[in-house]
Order: sequence, then C-alpha cells, then structure tokens
Amino acid sequence: MRRELPRHLPRTSAAVLATAVIGSLGTDVRSHWYRSLGKPAWQPPGVAFGPAWTTLYGLMSLASARALDRMEDPRKRRVFAAAFGTNLALNASWNWLFFKARRPRWALAEIILLEASTVDLTRRAGRADPTAATMLAPYAGWVAFATALNAAIARRNPGH
Repeated sequence: MRRELPRHLPRTSAAVLATAVIGSLGTDVRSHWYRSLGKPAWQPPGVAFGPAWTTLYGLMSLASARALDRMEDPRKRRVFAAAFGTNLALNASWNWLFFKARRPRWALAEIILLEASTVDLTRRAGRADPTAATMLAPYAGWVAFATALNAAIARRNPGH
C-alpha cells in the first residue's frame, strides 16, 4: 500500500528550513564570550546539537503537515498555521538573544515562551491527529531540556 506525503509538507518544510537557517545565522558557539561562560557538566557535547535539531525539525515539518491536512475547517487551519509560525519565530529568535545579543536571561524568558508555544502546538496538533502530537513530543521535551540548560547557564553567569 502506497502512502501519500501530506499535501502541506512543502509549506511546513520551507517554514522550518527558514527557521533553521535564521537560527543558525544567530548562533556562534566559537565566540570567546560563549566559550568563557560557565556551563553545567550535563550540557550535551556540541556535536549532539546538529543531529538533534535536524531530527526535531524533520518531525516538526511532518507533524505540522499531518495536522494541517486533517483540519477540514479553514479557520482551524489558519489558527494552527499562526501558532506554528509563532512557534518557529520564537525558535529562531532564541539564538539571536542568547548568542548575538549575549543575553542569557532574556533568552531564558524567551525560551519559556517557546516551551509554552510548543506545548500549545502539540495540543492543537493532537486534536487533529494524535500521531502528529506524538511526533511533536520530542520537540517539547528538547525545549524543556534547553530551558533548564539556559537557566543553569544564566544562574552560573550572573554578569552576562
């Protein structure tokens, strides 16, 4: 049996790809500032972030496309698309606040909003397609972990 790809997948993939590019442009893990920050021992090695985000972005694209495909009401699709867009904007902007603006505390406030947005997006997706919500769950978990990591860095570096 052949399965069709979700019809919204090109749009969700393009939006997620744009988010990844914008976010990566705001990331500078080689800067003296970042390397000088006190970080917790439980921070994953740098090589873990690329594969983790690649996987999460793929899941986000597919899950959101599945949810959108299953929403028959155009108003519900627009509301979900707006929630998805808001989430992606928050996702990309964290890097700019943390790495470029060098404001771990501002980034912490922002990532708390990102986590709330991610939980909301997962809930909305689950109403349309429980599998989509399951696919978004790792993203919510990763953002929760990243929030704890951001909080630990902000706490260890009060002058930044």
